[in-house]
Amino acid sequence: MKKFRCGDVVPGCSRAFVGSQDEILLAVRAHAREDHGLAEVPGSVLDAVRGAMVDA
Repeated sequence: MKKFRCGDVVPGCSRAFVGSQDEILLAVRAHAREDHGLAEVPGSVLDAVRGAMVDA
């Protein structure tokens, strides 16, 4: 089980996610589209998300 806080990658965002790495990445893609206006999440951002995940 992992945890990710969007604010660790996008300053000012308070959204947090908990789940497996794959579950978090799916949720982050939807969040980025809906809340940050990104049609696609760049690979560099996904790498940053992976790097910011911690054990829950």
